[in-house]
Amino acid sequence: MIERMRERVVAACDGASKGNPGPAGWAWVVADGSESPTRWEAGPLGRATNNVAELTALERLLTAVAPDVPLEIRMDSQYAMKAVTTWLPGWKRKGWKTSSGKPVANQELVVRIDELLDGRSVEFRYVPAHQVDGDKLNDFADRAASQAAIVQLSAGSDLGSPEPPASPDTPRSSAPKTSATKTARPRSGNSSRTLNAKFPGRCVCGRAYAAGETIAKNAQGWGHPECRTADV
Repeated sequence: MIERMRERVVAACDGASKGNPGPAGWAWVVADGSESPTRWEAGPLGRATNNVAELTALERLLTAVAPDVPLEIRMDSQYAMKAVTTWLPGWKRKGWKTSSGKPVANQELVVRIDELLDGRSVEFRYVPAHQVDGDKLNDFADRAASQAAIVQLSAGSDLGSPEPPASPDTPRSSAPKTSATKTARPRSGNSSRTLNAKFPGRCVCGRAYAAGETIAKNAQGWGHPECRTADV
């Protein structure tokens, strides 16, 4: 009997670090046939670099998808992609040393990814980040990783989490505002406390806030006081 090869699955992964190093997070997303997100996961890393976050996102994606499923993986990290497709063979030949003889950075993660890639059918595709009408899967992973870095909480489709908020780093379209896109304002009597942010971050409205700026608890984490709602 001839075994039919499983259909290729399109996915994306991304990492984020607010400070590099700073509060970090990772995320991956798997799409359906129309390339709409169907399954995703994001998680916190505490304090880490952007490179660690990017590699962790790839490792978590490969762990989450069965090894016999052909994958197309979209990434906006040149470092993570080149680490596992271009530089890795040379590192292994040199005993996990770089061309200058220094130990390979983030070696434990790279070794783990190398093990997960062994025998798999994987095609890596670079996509630029934060583009108007850019790759929607990469954008989804970017937003989820950024949110995980800010709130330091796990999220995903299996947890019933809402779609991550828009990224302020991506240029907005010129579509006119409607009542559905206006920023929510607090109702009178809202007793949610405020505090000064220890780290820069991103509000659920998509706009960034700076370290030391006053923030308040929102439905999906911390953000601008004017964006909090009475159901927090």
